[in-house]
Amino acid sequence: MIQSRYIGRLLVTGAGGFVGRHIAAMAQSGALQLPGALLVPPKGWDIRNEGMVAEWIRDTKPDSVIHLAAQSFVPRAFENPKETLEINVIGTLNLLQALKRAKFQGRLIYVSSGDVYGQVPESMLPLNEDRLPEPRNPYAVSKLAAEQLCLQWHRSDQLDVIIARPFNHVGPGQGRQFVLPAMARQIVAIAEGRQASVLDVGDIDTTRDFTDVRDVVDAYMVLLQKGTTGRIYVVGSGEERRIRDLIQGMCRLAGVSPEIRQDPARLRPADQRRMVANADRLRRDTGWAPKISIETTLKDILEDARNNP
Repeated sequence: MIQSRYIGRLLVTGAGGFVGRHIAAMAQSGALQLPGALLVPPKGWDIRNEGMVAEWIRDTKPDSVIHLAAQSFVPRAFENPKETLEINVIGTLNLLQALKRAKFQGRLIYVSSGDVYGQVPESMLPLNEDRLPEPRNPYAVSKLAAEQLCLQWHRSDQLDVIIARPFNHVGPGQGRQFVLPAMARQIVAIAEGRQASVLDVGDIDTTRDFTDVRDVVDAYMVLLQKGTTGRIYVVGSGEERRIRDLIQGMCRLAGVSPEIRQDPARLRPADQRRMVANADRLRRDTGWAPKISIETTLKDILEDARNNP
């Protein structure tokens, strides 16, 4: 029998981001049952500001924390690696120090990324926690450094911390710079007659492990309650999906059959042609499993594109 621990007052850093907004929406709708308040940093809060972070933690006294705040767009990390490291590493240090000063006794979920693994031989797939990270961009480096910082505090200060390494998560509300929402906007424009029946794409024959963002939120919540302290957990669906197939799925749902045309301007070198995760540890320790079908996810991405053209 897996014992659940008390969540209480839950602080979510990065609450204005893709995942954070879903946590807030699910809490408001009742889809997420919280025994205490959901604590969201105020407007203008900057995790790089040590004093601001310390003051807010002292005043709110959280019982649990999901640390999402990050600069997570890889091209921006290459453009400005210093900013990425300041937000993702120094910001995490500021949070850890503030929690220590406030005598925090709860659990911290540090949300890292499957990107820390870097380029993985296809013979190693599906990928689990045993694979040693080999980051290949400043974002992944910053995530791995912050992971180790949190684990150091676990070893030296007995901080109750869990590391989550999510793979690609998708759903309504995701930024337009990401592939599925970008394609959904073109598909909706074609369906509504605002665009010729041609879909301009990049390299869509790579595969990835896509999980609905609402299932990812559920994974973080069960880790708060049932995960093993000090452990690293891969978060993924365990399903390898080709991006082309998902785009064609959205086209069928929208009732369009456009020409798919590769745009050289959209092509970027792909270090990883195939990817799929193995989240067996998460399943064994918590009982978590994805619940939302890929068809529902694609429908909701399309609906979001219709409502936010």
